[in-house]
Amino acid sequence: MHDTADFIAETYALGAGPWTMTPVTRGALGQIWKLSGNGSAWAIKELLFGCDVEQVRREAALRHAAEQLGIASPRLIPNRHGTHVSQLTPSSRGSYVKLYDWIDGTKADASDPGILDWFGRTMALLHRAGEGANDTPVSWYEQCPQDADWKDLHSKVHQAGLPWADALGRFVDTSAAELAHWVTPTASGDLVTSHCDLQPQNVLVRPDGPVLLDWDNAGPISAERELARAVYVWSGRNQVNHHSARRLMRAYRSAGGTATIKGAQSFSMLFATDLNYIQVQAECSVDPAVTSTQREFASNQVVDSLRRLPSLAAVAELTDALGTV
Repeated sequence: MHDTADFIAETYALGAGPWTMTPVTRGALGQIWKLSGNGSAWAIKELLFGCDVEQVRREAALRHAAEQLGIASPRLIPNRHGTHVSQLTPSSRGSYVKLYDWIDGTKADASDPGILDWFGRTMALLHRAGEGANDTPVSWYEQCPQDADWKDLHSKVHQAGLPWADALGRFVDTSAAELAHWVTPTASGDLVTSHCDLQPQNVLVRPDGPVLLDWDNAGPISAERELARAVYVWSGRNQVNHHSARRLMRAYRSAGGTATIKGAQSFSMLFATDLNYIQVQAECSVDPAVTSTQREFASNQVVDSLRRLPSLAAVAELTDALGTV
């Protein structure tokens, strides 16, 4: 990896080395590396499935607007040519990469009242900063696989002999259609430009406060639907913590957030993203064109996602708990 590290250091004018790259963690879209040298450290995100340049532009613009509101996030560093994404040489796999500040911190504790207050305020500020979005949300948040898609996918997984094929089949016969019923295009006028992946794992806490990470999905979204998904994941998912949900919602309201959660229809984004994630990872797990490491990662993601499917009963309980906030 030394040649790759040197190439990135040159592309971003980081100075002479020696530079080293250490793998840190793998996410759904890319691999995170720590680039170290010259007494400094940087985070590299290697995009494993191509790059949408327009999406990177939206990410950079929203980060800038959020920074003006006091929302801390690692800087997205432009390269020597002023662009926020670079492509490695063919000898280094030709991947696209982005460079960020390296952030040292601890994982956010979603049960911490102070963190819940911070997050509620932060989401409200994002929604206020992103008001008036005109673009249509991407299909990932508005559509999901249909019955024929699931049956075709289950057949591929079964033929591949993957050990979770039966679990996928049970999901196809039950929860897939139940959740898909509530996935619809956004009809309301509450579109905002926002982060679109507001989960606890995307927050690190430094001594001077929390930092919001992973802005790759930034773009137009329904404020109501982003709020519903965020409250669900921050308040215990299917094990709903009423106190946490209400505290988060009160902080959101106090900071000027105006979106409301009305019922199962408010959770369309939650259902769509979970269903689409299972489909994409299951497809990857049987794709001969990707590496065995990528197939193994995808397979593990399917197993974990099937265990954590959102429950209609849980979102109904959550809606009732927030009825008086």
